[in-house]
Amino acid sequence: MEIHHPLADGLVLRTAGPADLDQIAALLTDRGDQVDAVDHRLIVSDPEVGWEACAVVVDGDRVVSTASLLDEVLWLAGQPIPAGQVELVATARDYEGRGLVRALMGWAHECSAARGHLAQIMIGIPYFYRQFGYSYAIPLATGRPLTAAPPAAPGHQVHEATAAEIPAMAALQEAAQAGAQLRMPHSPSSWRWLVAHDATQQWLVTRDGAPVATGRTGVGSAGVRLAELAATDSASAYALVAHAASLAREPADPPPVRVYERPGTVGDAALAGYLGPVADQPQRYYARVPDPAALLAQLRPVLSARLAGSEFAEASGELVLSFYRSHLRLPYQAGTVGAPILGGTMQWVGSDGAAVPPDLLPSLLFGTDGFAGLARIHPDVSAGAHAAGLMAVLFPPVHGDLLSYYLP
Repeated sequence: MEIHHPLADGLVLRTAGPADLDQIAALLTDRGDQVDAVDHRLIVSDPEVGWEACAVVVDGDRVVSTASLLDEVLWLAGQPIPAGQVELVATARDYEGRGLVRALMGWAHECSAARGHLAQIMIGIPYFYRQFGYSYAIPLATGRPLTAAPPAAPGHQVHEATAAEIPAMAALQEAAQAGAQLRMPHSPSSWRWLVAHDATQQWLVTRDGAPVATGRTGVGSAGVRLAELAATDSASAYALVAHAASLAREPADPPPVRVYERPGTVGDAALAGYLGPVADQPQRYYARVPDPAALLAQLRPVLSARLAGSEFAEASGELVLSFYRSHLRLPYQAGTVGAPILGGTMQWVGSDGAAVPPDLLPSLLFGTDGFAGLARIHPDVSAGAHAAGLMAVLFPPVHGDLLSYYLP
């Protein structure tokens, strides 16, 4: 979607193009890292993505701010949720504080809506993106230090994966994510970029010529990060951890390796006794839900399945869900949730209603607290006597496993 929007002071927000490549690379390198410039080039040169994924703000011929929008798919209990992910955001130092990122986020959200996205998700600097309707919702994988070497695993070969091996890695990741209620696999384009860049490395473990594990490492002065570990058995997980330890720049005992958790997976269970405690302050993905009615309509099969499997399976009625400045009515009957009906401001709800502030909607749908947990934490999350049980059924805690382009 080509755009060209005049801004204040003669600046223009427009779709980026090939002539902007060098300036965008310099800006991303200055405000971030040189690998960001590589990632940007991979995105805009991808034949299935292209330059429409990137926008810039220009002052004459100078690029002074930029952002990119990627396509993702979240899956909640088997139901797809098209989503957007904003990445590679940067503004020139002498143009900060002029609302350029706000304008670019507006472009990203408009473009996201045009692509049919029902949510946005991203990893970003603390607090900043809360200004644009995002809230912290889904836990990021937490790194745990390797405190003891796991058993040796002879008979395994570990090599850096190629583009031809993407299907094998994707299949291993799909199996690892099978137990998660909320999951986000790497998109096909993301897989292509991951094997092409060198900021992180994709590894494939084979045994007797068959792929049995995969994972992703990032190596820095603080040690090695091993993330997205997907293994078919304990031995293949041990082989990948041993390989990650061999990548450490500084020899140590135990090697400076942090393995990122994936609860419920084979690899996580295999390594539990060899890792130290989790971090005291877990981090979370930002998430945004621009249109609650549209997203809940998409999730009707999920809500209906939850209802049909509960003590409310034979009940009928209408659940009023207030977001304070707006509300939805969710009719339900015989284990089926009907189409949501959008309404206006509703400050108070009766015994058949519930209230959730809009900034907590991503946590309600995608988070680990569920409605009952949010109600214990937040004074403005509440439900009437007849709605509390139904809300707990429709919006339970969700365990997520998300694969994002950048490591946590």
